[in-house]
Amino acid sequence: MSDQAARETPSEVPRAAEIPATPPESSRKPRGGDIRLRVFGRTDVGQVREHNEDNFIVADLTKASRGLMETDRNQVIGDRGVLMGVCDGMGGAAAGEVASQLAVDIIYQKMVGGDTPRDHDEIAARLVQAIEAAGLRIFSEAKLDRTRRGMGTTSTIAAMLDDHLFIGQVGDSRAYILRGDRLVQVTRDQSLVNQLIEAGQLTEEEAETFEHNNIILQALGTSDSVQVDLTFVELKKGDTLLLCSDGLSGMVRNEEIREVLRSVDEPLEACKTLTDRANQAGGHDNITVVVAKFEGDALSDPTDEEIQGLRYRKYQLPEPLPSSPVAAPDPSKRVKPDDQAKISVPLPSHGSHAGAGSSSASEGSPRPPESARRDREDSHPDGAEPPTSLARRSLGSEDPIHIPTDGAPQWLIVMMIASALACITIAGYYLLR
Repeated sequence: MSDQAARETPSEVPRAAEIPATPPESSRKPRGGDIRLRVFGRTDVGQVREHNEDNFIVADLTKASRGLMETDRNQVIGDRGVLMGVCDGMGGAAAGEVASQLAVDIIYQKMVGGDTPRDHDEIAARLVQAIEAAGLRIFSEAKLDRTRRGMGTTSTIAAMLDDHLFIGQVGDSRAYILRGDRLVQVTRDQSLVNQLIEAGQLTEEEAETFEHNNIILQALGTSDSVQVDLTFVELKKGDTLLLCSDGLSGMVRNEEIREVLRSVDEPLEACKTLTDRANQAGGHDNITVVVAKFEGDALSDPTDEEIQGLRYRKYQLPEPLPSSPVAAPDPSKRVKPDDQAKISVPLPSHGSHAGAGSSSASEGSPRPPESARRDREDSHPDGAEPPTSLARRSLGSEDPIHIPTDGAPQWLIVMMIASALACITIAGYYLLR
């Protein structure tokens, strides 16, 4: 895959209260004319990692075209819409790369198939289902291959239809919108530190030195089911979208990212500049960014109220998708402070699947200092599974033990049971004599 990169930590935007959103009317084009998109993506291994476990996707779903050719980088939004996303893999050796690649491939296949979506609800539901399908596939692959046990990936995927941008998130990769002079995080990190902040158990100052900044609440592949946090943005003319992994947001402050997006008009150059800034700051992780700029007569110019009112907004589907509950973490399993992995723990169930997001980072979450940031996993050039690999698995998700009985003749099973009972009877007789 060609160049990609990025993610960010908010510092400029004040923490906003969550606003329950009623799904807007599902009209196809609110204004006459077209919506044009200029987009690019880039990924970089960084300064510390030996291999890149990130992946991204840019695709024109109308043309069933995926990549960064000229026609993909400059699009007119068609009837099927556009797909963009960032996936940050974890798992050590090559497993993280496998997980993130599976995620972008499966999500693309699910989104490009089927009939043209009839309305916003349909494309939003497809996005949720595609992310869920990717998570189940990664989980199944990990169970089949012991060398890939514990692999997983974050997934922040944007699907656009008309002027509506839907974002499905699992994990802590981020989506931002630059509107006017404001850069707003429109996703929330599904991380332990941000859940503690929102629960009032940790202040933002205390979070800067919190020893478990590396813990995320869920990831694709660490369980057979996930809860996709579904949000949306009604786009305006001149909006800029940034999707990024924590290789960017953990190294470059929000204010610096905002200035790059404001001053660099071409997405290709913006991606390169952001990647370079993260590397200059230390490049402690893989860096992946996707930058998209929206223009065209079908988009209206933002009013002052729409600029100031931009925020994280959930999208609730009329009929929530069925979901299976995620197992709660086992409190007896403690994670040592020196575990370096990016750890995934199950996200408690919140009811409905679409839009039932976690309590995670909002716009004002702090950027942890360098001393508090830890690498996702040890570097193992020989490909051996690191000693802390168990900590990277979803807590409480150990594989059950199955006794193979398929194919055994019924008479043999009866004989085995009878023999066991006979042995118990004889032993009891001699013990009671």
